[in-house]
Amino acid sequence: MRLALFDLDNTLLGGDSDHAWGDYLCERGFLDAVTYKARNDEFYQDYLAGKLDNAEYLNFCLEILGRTEMHVLAQWHLDYMRDCIEPIVLPQAIELLEKHRDAGDKLVIITATNRFVTGPIAERLGVETLIATECEMIDGRYSGRSTDVPCFREGKVTRLNRWLEETGHSLDGSYFYSDSMNDLALLEVVTHPVAVDPDPNLRVEAQKRGWPVISLRN
Repeated sequence: MRLALFDLDNTLLGGDSDHAWGDYLCERGFLDAVTYKARNDEFYQDYLAGKLDNAEYLNFCLEILGRTEMHVLAQWHLDYMRDCIEPIVLPQAIELLEKHRDAGDKLVIITATNRFVTGPIAERLGVETLIATECEMIDGRYSGRSTDVPCFREGKVTRLNRWLEETGHSLDGSYFYSDSMNDLALLEVVTHPVAVDPDPNLRVEAQKRGWPVISLRN
């Protein structure tokens, strides 16, 4: 079975789910709207520039999970899905997923954003397999820390290779769709790399290498 791998943020979604989660928390008053949003925006700009300190970012963004009850987090996420994610689900992305599903491909979302944020989004998109940055849990609740290899940059390749070993799938004939230069390491190992509404650096790289460049936005 051929693999169709998809980045999530700014690829299947018309925005960044991780950044939107921070904005949601600030807008609802669950976090300080001035200090948190400013720092969140700084991290996002670092990500776009390819210079994100991912360990520092994870400590920053996961802290609230560790001090909030699970039932409260569940309600917040329902509201977040309705108010923040539904408006940025891209119809053309849904069509692309359906195209690969109809072709009999195995669909996988592989994202640097943590599983708490992205698990329900993958379900909304109808994709059963999600490889994401993992949130540590202790005694049935979040610790506020990450665990395992973060699914970011070269870590995406590490996590994917482990999943391939566990499942018996291979990268023969595989596709990977991404918008970000941060995903270059994974784009280089698949059979069919595709740049989707790419950032400026990835657009240049894709054009240089002759990779397809597509848009899923109107």
